[in-house]
Amino acid sequence: MRPLTHTGQARNLRRQSIYLLPNSFTLAALFGGFYAIVQAMNRNFDHAAVAIFVSMVLDGMDGRVARMTHTQSAFGAEFDSLSDMVSFGVAPALVVYEWMLRDFGRLGWIVAFIYCAAAALRLARFNTNLDVVDKRFFQGMPSPTAAAMVAGLVWVSLEMGWKGDWLSWSSLAMTAFAGLSMVSNVKFYSFKEINVRKTVPFVLLLPILFALLAIAYHPPVALFALFVSYGVSGYVYTVWQMLKPQKKA
Repeated sequence: MRPLTHTGQARNLRRQSIYLLPNSFTLAALFGGFYAIVQAMNRNFDHAAVAIFVSMVLDGMDGRVARMTHTQSAFGAEFDSLSDMVSFGVAPALVVYEWMLRDFGRLGWIVAFIYCAAAALRLARFNTNLDVVDKRFFQGMPSPTAAAMVAGLVWVSLEMGWKGDWLSWSSLAMTAFAGLSMVSNVKFYSFKEINVRKTVPFVLLLPILFALLAIAYHPPVALFALFVSYGVSGYVYTVWQMLKPQKKA
């Protein structure tokens, strides 16, 4: 076997290195998931839901920081997946179970486990299909979106004071829907093709402005509506593709 050149040795070391900055964000996201579980055990469900959303923000930052600072590593990729499993798989399942699904008995923990297992399968499929899937779309609902839908329902229900049997059944349905959507073949737009350095028409800033104002005015309702809309968008796109006339060869 040929000895590694200096460049090859540097690349090999880079893959094995542990970089402090991006992995600090990943560790903070992991803490958010752990904190959500602890708060759910203490019946502080609003704090638990907010912690999951904070984990989402931190999870979105670690990869971008790594790319900006050229500190990507195999360790970071594996650490990020394990953090996602806790923050967007285990934490939402336990939070919604302790909040509402416990009253369903066996059915409640089965649905919660379906969500948790689906998150693990979704992450495993994502990691193994990185080089073969269309970069424009996610195959199945991303786990952070699924977590936002479940945690968002908890948060907005507590903020709005919603109660009743309909909320229990809605929680069960939302958890099952989010879990099954993660392991589906439904395509969800990834937004990876958006070039932030490219000039755009001024009018395109207006939707962003309205979204920011809505989030600032009432974060629970705005964020829940935003992620539910994205969660439904994959199915709308699938139906549209099925109904669209096929071009003749």
